[in-house]
Amino acid sequence: MAVVGGGYTGLWTALAVREREPAARVVVLEAEACGAGPSGRNGGFCHGYWAALAAVREVLGDGGALEVVRAAERIIPAVRALEDDVWLREGGMLKVSAAPAQDEAVDRAVEAAGALGVEDEAVPLGRQELAERIRSPVFRKGVYFREGATVQPARLVRALRSAVRRGAELHERTPVVRIEPGELTTPRGRVRAPEIVVATNAWMTGWRPLRGRVTNFGSYVVLTEPVPELVERIGWTGGEAIVDGRMFLHYFRTTNDGRVLMGSGSGPIGYGGRVDERFSRDRATAARAEAGLRRLLPDLAEARVERAWGGPIDVSADHLPFFGTVPGARIHYGAGYSGHGVGPSWLGGQILGSLATGRDDEWTSLPLATRRVPRLPPEPLTRIGGGLVRAAI
Repeated sequence: MAVVGGGYTGLWTALAVREREPAARVVVLEAEACGAGPSGRNGGFCHGYWAALAAVREVLGDGGALEVVRAAERIIPAVRALEDDVWLREGGMLKVSAAPAQDEAVDRAVEAAGALGVEDEAVPLGRQELAERIRSPVFRKGVYFREGATVQPARLVRALRSAVRRGAELHERTPVVRIEPGELTTPRGRVRAPEIVVATNAWMTGWRPLRGRVTNFGSYVVLTEPVPELVERIGWTGGEAIVDGRMFLHYFRTTNDGRVLMGSGSGPIGYGGRVDERFSRDRATAARAEAGLRRLLPDLAEARVERAWGGPIDVSADHLPFFGTVPGARIHYGAGYSGHGVGPSWLGGQILGSLATGRDDEWTSLPLATRRVPRLPPEPLTRIGGGLVRAAI
């Protein structure tokens, strides 16, 4: 079988197929180097769906939500099982309110967990309790999720790449220019495979089978110089991954070498399936991320920003990923992580691994693989509407 795409989803899928069928010949084709796209250019938040329980519940209902969040609890153990130094730090996750309008996001997380009888998965924190984990004059309250970790994204890619190469064929710098049932075309030849998995994520927005179901938004991060003394000054020593309650949220974390990363999901909006340099070179979005750093963590005002980078994220209409098979073909796909793919890509790999090996199991029966995927508004309404919402907030 063949996998198109050497990011997290494609690599986890290759491993999942080999786990299910050790004798299978698996070929992974990657247009550039593994992780050259968003898999190697993200904030490194690694977790499942407990922090998103309220939103998942709205889409999948109570039973479907619990099914998905419990299946995703195996994500961090799977990363740990790679037995590679990916800078995994399991400090849990915080959602904080930094403005009155953000209080509702914190409250909804707590209420959803309470309604489903899993109160321990979303522990409310008042201003003082929150300050015991991180001090900021703008933080009003928060909620703590035990499930949450951070990784170094490129290190995770390299660990997966090494694991895949031990049991599968990996061809980098081999772009696939045509996908047909049973056959992939590259500039250097063709690959015939009875089962094909397409796992190119942000580059799937222009792929006909998924047209109208996924679009691209840009997300950017800035990274400070090492400032361990400033991090300690604000009491942020537990390694928590943190997001605020905005729609186009800020996400921030510390790194193993004492830096602070701040990201902003308010980047360029794609059009017509194109992925161009706006997604990796947009100074305005990088500036918004830095402004978020200075506003949310003013005690880090003297920290110098050393690096900034960005990339596209594939966004579905309801912000949940979806997986399936092209009707009439043995071509399987997964997309729509909506900025939350580092951890759930493992879950996607399990689903796609089972689809590609013809299994009807716990993975293919998950709602993410069986649900009806809503369509996005037609172009250019998606881009115009997204831009208006971003400007409003």
